[in-house]
This record gives sequence, structure tokens and C-alpha cells, in this order.
Amino acid sequence: MSATAKIYVTENNEPIYGMLAEFETPADLYHAAEKVRDAGYKKWDTHSPFPIHGMEDAMGIKRTILPVLVAVGGFTGATLGYIMQWWMSQDYKIVVQGKPWGHFVDGGWEPFVPIIFELGILFSAFTALIGMLAMNGLPRWHHPLLKKSRFLRSSQDKFFVSIEACDPSFDPVKTRQLLEQAGARSIELVED
Repeated sequence: MSATAKIYVTENNEPIYGMLAEFETPADLYHAAEKVRDAGYKKWDTHSPFPIHGMEDAMGIKRTILPVLVAVGGFTGATLGYIMQWWMSQDYKIVVQGKPWGHFVDGGWEPFVPIIFELGILFSAFTALIGMLAMNGLPRWHHPLLKKSRFLRSSQDKFFVSIEACDPSFDPVKTRQLLEQAGARSIELVED
């Protein structure tokens, strides 16, 4: 949270995490996401029991850099696999497949392929896992939304939009009005 961000509290002096709004159908959630995006909110999310086609576009989510990181991780692993085998073959000069030692350019590279491939896959997999966890802010052992019993239905049959109070555009009154105009069935504050 930035130094200029407002800190909102409830009447019980509990800090507010944000606002939670329930919607009736996936179409209502989709259109509400478009309205929240168009209103300029940056720290918000949608919650539904199943994926909704096109929700990323409705939310204005940009493509992630994760595929680039995975490619860099894979090429790094493949390069390290080649360098490792080349370095080890300097001390242990073994003739493989009847080809002279040290002729990697004209036919001595084939025995290196399995290790190059495997290390490329291994590094890509670890880069994907660690990058995904880091970009998602995981692991997070508890989330304030889980305090709301209504929100627990998001894994069964309910659709929600949650807007964080640390968003620069968040104002309890204006945010509530926006969600009401978007067709929310129920709107409530979520304590941190």
C-alpha cells in the first residue's frame, strides 16, 4: 500500500480489505467486470465456480511475461546441459557411437541431446512453477474474503466481484454505487 493510500475502517475500527458484490448469472458478472474495468479500478477480481469465456478481456487483463520467462529458463537449462557435458568430456574422453572425441560440429553432438533436452524441460518446469507462484502472490495462507460465508458459495453456484480498498479509485460510497448500477444482488464490506 502506498503512503498516500487511504485506510478505510468499519464502525468497529476494523480495517477494510474491500467490497464484495454478488451477481446472479455469469452474464451479469461479465458485464459488471466490464463496468468495473471501465471505471478505472486496478485492484479487483472476479470469482465464479467455473471459467467464463472472455472474462480476461472483460477485466482488461494483459498478457503475462511468464511464457518468456519459461522460454529463457528452458534455453538456460539446455545451454547448461551442453556446457556441463562438454566440460565433463574434457576429463573423460570417451569415444561414443564410434565417432572421434571432440568433433561436436561434424557429428559428435548426438550423445549430448538427451541431457540437453531433459535439462531444458526441467528448467522450464521449475521456472513455470516458481514464476506462477511469484506472480500470483502465493502461497497465501488466508484471504480476507474467506471470512464471508456468502463468498464460500463462489465454488458452488454464486458469482462475485471483489474490489480492494487499496485501489486508488476505491471510495466506499462511489464503489457501492458502481456495483449497484452494475446489477449486484448483494454488496458488503470485507474486513481485513
